[in-house]
Amino acid sequence: MSLTACSPSEIAQAASAVSRQLAALPVASRNDALTAIHSALRQHKDVVLEANARDVETAAEAVNNGQLSQSILKRLDLSRPGKYDEMLQGILDVRGLTDPLGKISLRTLLDEGLVLERVSCPIGVLLIIFEARPEVIANISALSIKSGNAAILKDFPNAAIQLVESRDVILPLLAQDKYIDLVVPRGSNELVRFIKANTKIPVLGHADGLCSIYLHSDADGEMAKKVILDAKINYPAACNAVETLLVDQSVLSTLLPPIAEALLEHGVSLRCDSESKAALMAALSPNQATLLQDATESDYDTEFLDLILAVKTISATPSSSSLDIAMSHINAHSSKHTDVILTSSREAAERFLVGVDSAGVYWNTSSRLADGMRYGFGTEVGISTNKIHSRGPVGLEGLTIYKYLIRGSGQTAGEFQGADGKQFKHEELPISDK
Repeated sequence: MSLTACSPSEIAQAASAVSRQLAALPVASRNDALTAIHSALRQHKDVVLEANARDVETAAEAVNNGQLSQSILKRLDLSRPGKYDEMLQGILDVRGLTDPLGKISLRTLLDEGLVLERVSCPIGVLLIIFEARPEVIANISALSIKSGNAAILKDFPNAAIQLVESRDVILPLLAQDKYIDLVVPRGSNELVRFIKANTKIPVLGHADGLCSIYLHSDADGEMAKKVILDAKINYPAACNAVETLLVDQSVLSTLLPPIAEALLEHGVSLRCDSESKAALMAALSPNQATLLQDATESDYDTEFLDLILAVKTISATPSSSSLDIAMSHINAHSSKHTDVILTSSREAAERFLVGVDSAGVYWNTSSRLADGMRYGFGTEVGISTNKIHSRGPVGLEGLTIYKYLIRGSGQTAGEFQGADGKQFKHEELPISDK
């Protein structure tokens, strides 16, 4: 269907109608569609990368003119080593996953010949709005088709995966709450906030990826350095890169200096509070010490998406342990994306894992592991910091909901009413898939 000939309402209605057809397709047909997408993208790799190179060139000019951020430019580039192949592999990984539809999660005998089931089903119509993330087209198309959902994207001409080329159509699409079931924004925090403020449709996603690592007093130094370096320099423009390093006061002069030295050697700018800066000034070489910067309070609420790391000292008080102070700081400043503790203490780690209210909470590993592919989801539509329905990397399961099915034999509600009415059995039955 050509978008130029259709209004936003017609686009949404068409997607709503086709979503019911997709939901009824057998998994073999949905997998065949993924095979076709993978083959086409592999066959036309050179064409796609040539077009992407032109986009990157244009975006680079916008960066030079101050109209676009460097982080968005990095996300736009499909030629980054391994990125295109990862995109293709993601499609195959999704194809290989178990069918998410028709899974029974509850069976209850209400009465003889009256059985209740809770069964997974597609959400319906997804509206995907993204900035500078070309791989999103393949990722979300694969997940949408496999999960039986229709999707409206910016760059895919099909009745089920429709083409939206103009920003002018976004606001009217956001008004189609009668036909569109979920909006998934992928882009800057400004984009996400704009979408949340301009639609009644549920929004799945996150505005910021403000991730923190807490360096506990008994952390292993070499392990901590390895994890922190990965979390900051592996891909600084990613939403799961660490932005704040919280350091226990007792290790400012022991564990922190070699970590800071390694970060500085990799070009990371350290914005330190007064205590951590003083400790590092005394421990580092004069050349490295001059690179340290003073942190402001706003730095602990900033997603830098760059080689910048805010450092803050965590000190115990008479009424609170350093662990409690660290958790309080994270819960107050975190975007509830992914937060990490580095410690040798299982007790401290378990308290942290329970006490930090984020979609991902890790012990002794990098925040960069917050990723649908790394979780074994094939790929993801994004990372959600919501607390309803889906949280964290959202894969197939996050794109399904459920319905309740009852198979009866003529029963009515009136039969179970009154003192002389029948009693429900409410007997748990074995669960068997499809």
